[in-house]
Amino acid sequence: MRRVLLLDDEPNVLNALQRTLRQCFAGEDLRIELFADPEPALVRCGEMAFDVIVSDYRMPGMNGVDFLEAIKGIQPDAVRLVLSASTEFNAIMSAVNRAEVFRYIAKPWQADDLKKNFTLAFERRDQTREERRLADESRIKRGELTPQEMEVRRLEAEEPGITKVNWGEDGAVHLD
Repeated sequence: MRRVLLLDDEPNVLNALQRTLRQCFAGEDLRIELFADPEPALVRCGEMAFDVIVSDYRMPGMNGVDFLEAIKGIQPDAVRLVLSASTEFNAIMSAVNRAEVFRYIAKPWQADDLKKNFTLAFERRDQTREERRLADESRIKRGELTPQEMEVRRLEAEEPGITKVNWGEDGAVHLD
């Protein structure tokens, strides 16, 4: 199953993007979550791991580069894409450099280009997972990582926050 988060302050753009992705990846298990506001999207990224995260560049409150840069800290392995009608070269370069954006998707998009970019993003995500798995196996062989620690890392990657408990001074568990 692939998990995708889409963020754009224009609901019509979100719905059109979701429709296009569902058509391009018909028959595949693709879970898409839509957000029109960056704050709830950030919260959701702390709760659920996503393979690909797409953000519009121009939004009120928080621009797409700032959002994707925050996502990089929460989910460093998620592939980040920026979506924009902007032709500002400096803005796009900022997105690439600061948030390590994988691809820029222009509005309006073409279905074939969108499918190609998402296919490449999914491949990048798979490659990152495999590289992490191989590195962890190597650490286990060298005695730098136990199988239990590797399992904790796997669980945390799948469900961010699952292995962390917010303890109070009195030993109580605090729920966010």
